[in-house]
Amino acid sequence: MAPGSVAIAVAGDISSCMWDMYEIAVPCSVFGMPQPDLADPWYDLRLCAADTPVVEQGFSLRTPYRFADLADADTVIVAAVPEAVAQGKPFAPGLVEELRRAADAGARMVSLCCGAFALAEAGLLDGRRATTHWMYADEMAKRYPKVRVDSSVLYVDDCDVLTSAGMSAGLDLCLHLVRCDLGAHVANQLARRMVVPAHRFGGQAQFIDLAVPVTDDESLGPVLQWAIEHLDRPLTVDELARQAGLSTRTFYRRLQSVTGTTPLKWLLNQRIARAQTLLETTSLPIEKISEHSGLGTATNLRRHFTQQVGVTPTEYRRAFDAPPSA
Repeated sequence: MAPGSVAIAVAGDISSCMWDMYEIAVPCSVFGMPQPDLADPWYDLRLCAADTPVVEQGFSLRTPYRFADLADADTVIVAAVPEAVAQGKPFAPGLVEELRRAADAGARMVSLCCGAFALAEAGLLDGRRATTHWMYADEMAKRYPKVRVDSSVLYVDDCDVLTSAGMSAGLDLCLHLVRCDLGAHVANQLARRMVVPAHRFGGQAQFIDLAVPVTDDESLGPVLQWAIEHLDRPLTVDELARQAGLSTRTFYRRLQSVTGTTPLKWLLNQRIARAQTLLETTSLPIEKISEHSGLGTATNLRRHFTQQVGVTPTEYRRAFDAPPSA
C-alpha cells in the first residue's frame, strides 16, 4: 500500500523532559527522510504543534502546521507529552480535541512513550490494551481505568491504534509501521541503514532486571565474575559461597545486599543474558545455547527465556542476522 501522510503531534513545551526530543527525532528519521530506492513515494511527514514554538535544550521547533492539520493525515503520531502533563498538568490547548477529530476521520492513531496519555485523554484507548513507558504505567492505569495498561511490552498493535513504550521501543514501533505499510524487505533495509535490529516483537519485555549493584561494595566482584565465566556449569549457592570464602548464609545476605536480588535469581538473569548474546551473535542450535548458558535443556531455556523476555528464543533470534557459529 502507499505509505501516505504522517503527522506528528508535538504536544507543547517539552523542556521538562529531556528524552522527548528522542521521541520526536525517531519518527522524523523513519518517516521524514525519503528512501526512493526502497519506496517511491515515501511518507509525507508533517510536524503539527501549538501556536507557540516548542523549545527543548536550546533547540526551537517552528512549523507551519497546527493541531487542526492532524485530521488530514493518514497516520497521527503523538511523539510524547511533557513529563508534567503525564503527572497531571493540562494538555496543550486543542490537542485532545484534534486527536478525536483525526480518529473520527479514519487516521491510524499512534503514541510513543507517554504520548499514550494524550490518546487516553481523548478516549481513544478506552477498552483497549495499550502500553507506555514503564515509569508512567501505574499513573496511567490510575487516571484512565478503562485502559488495559500493559507495562511489560515494547509496543501494542491494536489495529488502528498503536502504542509503544519509551525510547528505543518507539523506534521498534515506527519500523513495525513501515513493515505493515511497505513490507518486511523495506523495513529490514531501513533498519540496516539505521544500524538497529530489523524487528523486535511487540510482546518482548521492556527491560530485564539484571540486578545492577545497588551499593559500591566490590568485595563480591571476583566471585561474580568467576560465576559469569562458568555459567555452563550447574552452579549452586554453596559453591559460590565457597569460592567467596564465606558461609552460605553470609554469602546469601551479602549478595542480596549488593545486587538487590537473591543468588539464584541473579544466576538466572546472567544465564538469560548469556542466551541473548548467543542468539544475537551466533547460529548455534537452541540446544547448544541452553548448554552454554547453563540452562540445561532446550525446554528449560524456552520456558525461562519466554517468562523473562516475553518472546521465545526463536522469535528473539529472528531480529538479528546471526553469522555462522565458530
